[in-house]
Amino acid sequence: MTDAIDQLLLNALMEDSRRSLKALASLTGLSSPSVSERLRRLEERGVLKGYTVEVDARSFGYQLQAIVRIRPLPGQLHEVERQIIAIPEFTECDKVTGDDCFIARLHVRSMEQLDTLLDKLNSHAETSTAIVKKTPVKRRLPPMD
Repeated sequence: MTDAIDQLLLNALMEDSRRSLKALASLTGLSSPSVSERLRRLEERGVLKGYTVEVDARSFGYQLQAIVRIRPLPGQLHEVERQIIAIPEFTECDKVTGDDCFIARLHVRSMEQLDTLLDKLNSHAETSTAIVKKTPVKRRLPPMD
């Protein structure tokens, strides 16, 4: 179970995973060694799984993001999953319940590249694609209370 200080630390790290122990200590009112110990315990319990950076894919020429719903044809589930994993422009993918088996996020440099990548799946799956215009809610933690 996490307490209010753990939650404050987690939220602070979600905003900026490079915050120093000193900054986290100042934010929580704890000493740096106490913050370090709390983070170590959160890591050991599997609550805190890693520290990461956010990179803007546009700086590498990926001007478009798409959300792709993927419905494998009968008997093609494992092949479709293998293909999704093999295409590096798929940056996230969830296996879901419902009519579609996968919902994936794809970054592409052009509409032509989008067509080329989706063509790789066409003999094994049906796809439905939506272009992302804006992301009003970035990745965040759900309420922890």
